[in-house]
Amino acid sequence: MSTLSASLLASALCFAAMAALAFAMDRHHAQLTQQHEVPRRRRLVLRGGAMALLALALASCIAGWGGSVGSVAFIGFLSLGALPVALLLPYRPRLLPGLALVLTLGAAAFACTGAS
Repeated sequence: MSTLSASLLASALCFAAMAALAFAMDRHHAQLTQQHEVPRRRRLVLRGGAMALLALALASCIAGWGGSVGSVAFIGFLSLGALPVALLLPYRPRLLPGLALVLTLGAAAFACTGAS
């Protein structure tokens, strides 16, 4: 995997994971669905999905740069993924799920085509 593909995939996956973690919280879930409390099962699914996305992001970083540099790059992509979530939540919370899905699918398609 090229470093460009790894970068795009890791940043999109971290963004989607941070959005899922945010919507697992009562306050942000209420912004999205108008329900005041997240059902327990949905909370667990969102948290589990976020952990799986973060594991995939770490794997793409390690595949792109190796273990030592990839783990440090992963921490940077965590920050990069959290920033737009934190900026969009107060103003456009309903935009986040769709944007996370589109970015993740686009980055995965780009990585799978082997583009360098």
